[in-house]
Amino acid sequence: MQPRAYLLSLAAVAFLAGGLRSARAQEDINDLYEKAAKAAVAKVAPSVVQIETTGGTDMIAVGKQGMQVRKGVGPTTGVIVSGDGYVISSAFNFVNKPTAIFVTVPSHKERYVAKVVANDQTRMLTLLKIEANGLAVPQAAPVKDFKIGQTALALGRTLERADDRELTGLPSVSVGVLSALHRIWGKAVQTDAKVSPVNYGGPLVDITGKVIGILVPASPNDEGATAGLEWYDSGIGFAIPLEDINGALPRLRQGTDLRRGLLGITMQGGDKYALPATVSTVAPDSAAQKAGLKPGDEIIEVDGKPVQSQAQLLHATGGKYEGDTVNLKLKRGNETVEIKDMKLAGSLTAFPHAFLGVVPLRDDPDAGEEIRYVYPKSPADAAGLKSGDRITKIGLGAGPLQPFNGRDQLTARLNTLQPATEVKLEVIRKADKKTETVTVKLGALVDALPDKLPELATMKRALEAPKGGKAPPKQDKKAETGMLKRTNQTRDHEYFMYVPETYDPNVSHALLLWLHPVGKGKDKDLEDFQAAWKDICIDHNIILVMPKSDNENGWLGSESEAVVGIVQDVLGQYTIDRQRVVAHGMGIGGQMAYYLGFTARDLIRGVAATGAVMTSPVKETIPNQRLQFFVVAGGKDPLAKDIQESKNKLTTAKFSVVYREIPEMGHQYLDAKTLDDLVKWLDSLDRQ
Repeated sequence: MQPRAYLLSLAAVAFLAGGLRSARAQEDINDLYEKAAKAAVAKVAPSVVQIETTGGTDMIAVGKQGMQVRKGVGPTTGVIVSGDGYVISSAFNFVNKPTAIFVTVPSHKERYVAKVVANDQTRMLTLLKIEANGLAVPQAAPVKDFKIGQTALALGRTLERADDRELTGLPSVSVGVLSALHRIWGKAVQTDAKVSPVNYGGPLVDITGKVIGILVPASPNDEGATAGLEWYDSGIGFAIPLEDINGALPRLRQGTDLRRGLLGITMQGGDKYALPATVSTVAPDSAAQKAGLKPGDEIIEVDGKPVQSQAQLLHATGGKYEGDTVNLKLKRGNETVEIKDMKLAGSLTAFPHAFLGVVPLRDDPDAGEEIRYVYPKSPADAAGLKSGDRITKIGLGAGPLQPFNGRDQLTARLNTLQPATEVKLEVIRKADKKTETVTVKLGALVDALPDKLPELATMKRALEAPKGGKAPPKQDKKAETGMLKRTNQTRDHEYFMYVPETYDPNVSHALLLWLHPVGKGKDKDLEDFQAAWKDICIDHNIILVMPKSDNENGWLGSESEAVVGIVQDVLGQYTIDRQRVVAHGMGIGGQMAYYLGFTARDLIRGVAATGAVMTSPVKETIPNQRLQFFVVAGGKDPLAKDIQESKNKLTTAKFSVVYREIPEMGHQYLDAKTLDDLVKWLDSLDRQ
């Protein structure tokens, strides 16, 4: 053999030998990994229980075409957290309010009847109790040792039937990694292991058999046991660290539901990851108000840790419970203010908005405000105010009367007051131009609609600078009108918009955001909707914005940012009345309208929903961000009772709600009379 050929042969043999060693090494690693995973599952298996429920409603969350989806009837999962019979599980497993709960413990012959002890409402967990002792309790993996990329095994007790025999097999397993830490504002970890309703309540386990956390549906933008349900089997799953659960366990065992601790503030709208944590509003009787926080304060530190953005504030406080305390450092003008041991509240006092009883004339830059309409039997009517009168000053008690410039300033002052407050108003009478001072006792914002509003709604001077103020920015070019088809800035959503051909930038237009029902987002559908509203838009100065959902099953909460971005683009191009921006939808589009109403409070001022059950948690009223509702149900709609219950929840929370039930209508759009009422409501949304 030639030397060169000999050397090549040796190299080939060495390569093959190295490849064989590498393959064997890989096989050895795979074998070791498989053995470790099996050992981890076997180690935690005795503490993983099977849960079955009976009774209760089987319809729970939002589904196709605005309907609800059916909760699975199969078994679910829980984890023993105390040897004397305490079991933790996902609150999702009990959202249908079952009449009976049964727990099967591995190697125990009997099924135990369980009772609900308490709920952790901020971490979406439920604590159960069974009459048993000496149960196996898993070891919690320390949070400080969590590493992104480490193995994570999602377990569930749903495949093995427990009827008439002991539960002896191992749980089902889905393999993945920890893909993110400190998710859901610091309350959860994220995994790419398969997580869905079949293993909600089960453990997420590391390779040594320690429990990382309990699997739950979750969302950073919503709350409640079903929040984040739309992400199941998507590669995005969440688990609440068991170490944190064990820390809260003593309180849960006392039988008291744990609620999220609330500061009682809102922050300015925009990019929460970039904007500072500047206080926009302070809720009455809240922890923040009691501690002396004020609008304009910038929170720069929580419990000794710097805060540079709204998101960092949410992370610092998101895991706190009602009754917990925090220490804050604020920047107030040129001062630094420290607040020690501020005790967080679990709920905010419902704030019914005060009501004067007038609709103002819009686009009026002159000092004060001219009255367009006075509600019969309202506080303004009782005080003798008339259409055409001009309110120029407002004051409280014996204090001096203060001037104001325009509708928005007066509304802002009224928003700080509660019903039954007496105010003094300086008024220039239309009839004789005489100036009078009248005393008015404010009422609560009502749900009555005007019989007929005066045709004159605007002075057509929206682009003029108000007295003592700055003029709105000038428009560089003539705005496009008619039916327009556009794409948002990120080019992931198409939308139509209709701008009346009579559009005048000196007139503030209402913005009606139409969120179509399932299957009605094609071009022809949106063109038909525009045709039905075209004359109304022209007569009442309304701009229609009609985005398309990318999901064939209807709108998802994850699309809200795109929709908000579309609305903000329109606000920057046309003269829009910020007090009359309305989210309007039908079916699941109506549910998206509710969602936007509560999550985009700095933008949306009204929600008009038809044939839609509200599944978003009802949030508190906010003094300077009025949110009003127009709710419609068909008398023959199977969801009619649920829609009425949605209305009841809103009124209980002190929101103003106009409710209409159309007796002969099923799951359909509005009849002519209800559409007319909707237009009146939209035209009077800036009432005071």
